[in-house]
Amino acid sequence: MASNEASSSPTNDTDNRTSTNSLSAESSAPAELSAVVDELLNTLSNKFAGVSSEIFAKMDDMSRRLDNLETQLQNQGKDGKSSPTKLQ
Repeated sequence: MASNEASSSPTNDTDNRTSTNSLSAESSAPAELSAVVDELLNTLSNKFAGVSSEIFAKMDDMSRRLDNLETQLQNQGKDGKSSPTKLQ
């Protein structure tokens, strides 16, 4: 019987290590998933902030251009020039 117990011990140790590794792998899987999701959310947030900044910059530029156009049209009206008409 002693030989059976001795031969089963290494197998039990291997089984214990395997189950311990699987437990640690199972417990680290949600942590890894959480880290990946956090990284993805940060990336998306940064991209959204960049796009938002670009949109606001373009809107500011468009606003300045419209203000300039409005000023030019008002100045043309004050100078007595007729408004541009489409030639037929």
